[in-house]
Amino acid sequence: MSTPKLPFDIREIPVSVLAYIGDAVYELFVRLHVASASCAGSGELHRKSISFVSARSQAEVMRRLLPVLTETEAAIYRRVRNHQTGSMPKNADPVTYHIATGLEGLVGYLYLNDERARLDELMNLALDAGEENCLET
Repeated sequence: MSTPKLPFDIREIPVSVLAYIGDAVYELFVRLHVASASCAGSGELHRKSISFVSARSQAEVMRRLLPVLTETEAAIYRRVRNHQTGSMPKNADPVTYHIATGLEGLVGYLYLNDERARLDELMNLALDAGEENCLET
């Protein structure tokens, strides 16, 4: 299946759309990762996935990814992270939430810009970091 194209230049896509798409792509990577490592039922797979996609876990992953980002990727991350939003989750403080949203925006940008090799590279690093986070909690 080819990726549907949005009717925008990649630089004009609203940050909320980048984060929205990135959230879905990130979750898909996590679900595939968790499913490939276990033959557990869907309930157990869901519980494992949740530990990867929490704002706290995503913020920690982003902190570990920052040193390997290109200038463009870092700029996208900051643009999304610094965007003011009206919503805030119940289980995360504002700083953690914005860092996690920045990660989702970066993932959305790479996906929509068809930078699959780089997306795979960063997601592999993210999933490794996520595994470490899960073991620490």
